[in-house]
Amino acid sequence: MDDELLESDTLPLDRKSRLPGTGFFYPDSLDEDRSEKRAKEAVEGAEAVVITDSDADGLGCIALIREAYDAALDPAPFEERRRAKLDGTYKEQFGEEADEEEGEEDDRAESSVALLPSGPHSFEEDLEYVAEFLEEGTDVFVCDICPDAFEYIAEDLRAVARRAGAVRWFDHHQWDEELAASVRELGIDLVVGESDEECSTDVTLRSLAYDFDERFRELAAVTRDHDLWLKEDERSDDLADFAYWTGGEEYAAIVGAYGVDLPPVAVEYVEQRRVEKGLLIEKAVDRAVEHEVGEWSVGVTYGRCSQNEVADALREQGMDAAVIVKPSGSASIRGSDDFERCHEVAGQVNGGGHPKAAGCKPDIYDDMLDYGHHWTTEGATTKRVILRAFESLAEEDASADAAE
Repeated sequence: MDDELLESDTLPLDRKSRLPGTGFFYPDSLDEDRSEKRAKEAVEGAEAVVITDSDADGLGCIALIREAYDAALDPAPFEERRRAKLDGTYKEQFGEEADEEEGEEDDRAESSVALLPSGPHSFEEDLEYVAEFLEEGTDVFVCDICPDAFEYIAEDLRAVARRAGAVRWFDHHQWDEELAASVRELGIDLVVGESDEECSTDVTLRSLAYDFDERFRELAAVTRDHDLWLKEDERSDDLADFAYWTGGEEYAAIVGAYGVDLPPVAVEYVEQRRVEKGLLIEKAVDRAVEHEVGEWSVGVTYGRCSQNEVADALREQGMDAAVIVKPSGSASIRGSDDFERCHEVAGQVNGGGHPKAAGCKPDIYDDMLDYGHHWTTEGATTKRVILRAFESLAEEDASADAAE
């Protein structure tokens, strides 16, 4: 297939907003080979290994852990490369083309505390890599991730617990008591914060026996502002956007050195990317359709966009909840003070999360024809499945009221 057909950056904005990024079309088999190679290189010889979600909250955890281990990376090389990308002199300076894929990683970055960026859908695979490549006595941290079920990770987690010097798990999601007990029975130090009061960076900050500078306490507070969707500090959007548009190594190095006060080159990069971001948000908001489900008003839309800002706009229009279906097949569910059951909706559709913010990916894609239908109908099937989950909650409430 012609590479240009997969390169979405050259598409008109309206078409780009309807299709997933180039990385979506990279076959899983090749991606797994690449992921395994990177994991092996990172884990072997490491003093500690951190498996963490790749958003700002998860990456805030790795910044704290590296600081505690005196293993933070120098931010200067990252700033130099970012400046060259902004100025269009990257190839001239470094002899290679700049890769601007979202979440780009820098293979040149090395720390004695290895980073394995992960997430709910890749955690089992990443844990398997650690179980295979971990050296005896190496410390292991898991941050900002809650597994779907213990049986899915039991074998690999036992192997990690046997081989590691210590295993510590910092999170703030909704944990089932049985799941938490199963993890702790392996001798793992599991610390779960209140999901509506702390983010995982908060939990990591208070759990590590280290006297952190004020910039790290501020980093945790501002990260919490975004991750819990408090929206009281405008700098939290800067952190979230920078984490999303850069690789984990770059983000961890920058916030580890500067905290929430990002350096000029990072601010300039974020502002540049926000021009297109704003246009994609407008497209998604314009596509939104309001649905009345029980006593809730649910705004449902589709597009490649920043879900939090889209949800903010829909909430301002009077929606109690917002569903943003992505071209990749996943969806984000955002609530409000009048709807704090997002995790219950997502839990019915192969997902989970928090009362006011959750995510899911319905298991409805059997082949590429299903994805083709998804793109051309703007996620019609996914929308129906998620709306049905809202309806199920409304029916449960109605039954409970009738019983009373």
